[in-house]
Amino acid sequence: MNTLTNKHIVIGITGGIAAYKSADLTRRLIEAGADVRIVMTHAATQFVTAMTFQALSGHPVFFDNSDSQSQAGDTAGMKHIELARWADAIIIAPASANTIAKLAHGRADNLLTTLCLASEAIKCFAPAMNRVMWDDLSTQANCRTLVNKNWRQLGPATGLQACGETGEGRMLEVSDILSALEQCFKSGVLQGLNLVITAGPTYEAIDPVRYIGNRSSGRMGYAIAEAARDAGANVTLISGPSHLAVPQALSFVAVESAEEMKRAVLSSLDHCHIFISTAAVSDYRVAHIATQKIKKTQDNLSLQLTKNDDIIAIVASQKTRPYVVGFAAETENVIENAKQKLQRKNLDMIVANDVSKPDTNAANTDSAVIKPDIGFNSEYNALHVFWTRHIQNTPIKNSSSPGEPYGEQHFEVARKSQLAVQLISLIAEQYTDNKTQHEQNTA
Repeated sequence: MNTLTNKHIVIGITGGIAAYKSADLTRRLIEAGADVRIVMTHAATQFVTAMTFQALSGHPVFFDNSDSQSQAGDTAGMKHIELARWADAIIIAPASANTIAKLAHGRADNLLTTLCLASEAIKCFAPAMNRVMWDDLSTQANCRTLVNKNWRQLGPATGLQACGETGEGRMLEVSDILSALEQCFKSGVLQGLNLVITAGPTYEAIDPVRYIGNRSSGRMGYAIAEAARDAGANVTLISGPSHLAVPQALSFVAVESAEEMKRAVLSSLDHCHIFISTAAVSDYRVAHIATQKIKKTQDNLSLQLTKNDDIIAIVASQKTRPYVVGFAAETENVIENAKQKLQRKNLDMIVANDVSKPDTNAANTDSAVIKPDIGFNSEYNALHVFWTRHIQNTPIKNSSSPGEPYGEQHFEVARKSQLAVQLISLIAEQYTDNKTQHEQNTA
């Protein structure tokens, strides 16, 4: 049964050109078996009509008038309380900057904001606005406030906007919103488990000004941390330098160098069930860091580098080790390199992605949506996952193909937030299977 079957969903529609997408969201939710009610702000009615949503949902549409408690064809009062009690989830899509600001500050000046204040249902919002409005510090602060109040933020996406500009601020695609809502109703597949996740790059100092680094943004690791948190896990996120906002409701440790990350990881392993290493850890560090800025006095400069410890290999070699998931960002021989890393480092799972080329496969799926290069500094990725199974740290052979991974799965190009949810589901499944296999063989 679909997780949305028989669920009571309120869609809140605010003013914005993206309101037309809410019609498709309504249709898709009903097809998934949900019972849907629509609440529109006055501004929303300037973009789409209540009649459209009444026809799609099969129910009268609630909207605002002077007393904020009207319904198309019905003047019954106290609708905000009735809807608040009825709803299993409220999704505001699109969520305008104005409505986000109202909700962040607890205002209840229309039916939608009053309903949200009165409801204990799952609450989600899908921002949609001009890129400059989205980037404004007030908007960002308001979104953080909502997330801190246990709202789930869905998007926005990057792409061509109705104003003709290009940037972040597009409402998330309906399929992505639907996936997020489905996830809201899934029981926590990692409920009560302790996860340690590394993300981002590491910087190795050359002198007080310069460093050796890499192009990792941390996006994939942060998305996985949020997906694990939403799946019920107790998450510790250890991150190298990143411009990304720190996810809420998890333990966060900021580090800079590979050595700092190693120390943070090893000190976090007590009671850890699953370790996921998405960080792009520097393989080498400068042997002798200059205490003062190096001056440009010579035509050539040589740096002596020394190898950093392999953090994931250290974790995988522990006698009482967690379930260990590694990442392989490759530019060539992606599959073979990932398989070799899985075996060489004695991992339970490896997640491979090609960071060398743009996503040519998805170029024509939606001409309005920008789908940049997959991998580093992109909202998109494509993953190929391989896994094995262990008993007492010894890999179980693949009976059909000895020497090959026990299993594999490919995830097509999608937003990293969406891939993270799928990957966490797979990790939870394989962790449980591995644990069951271990218990059966040691009984």
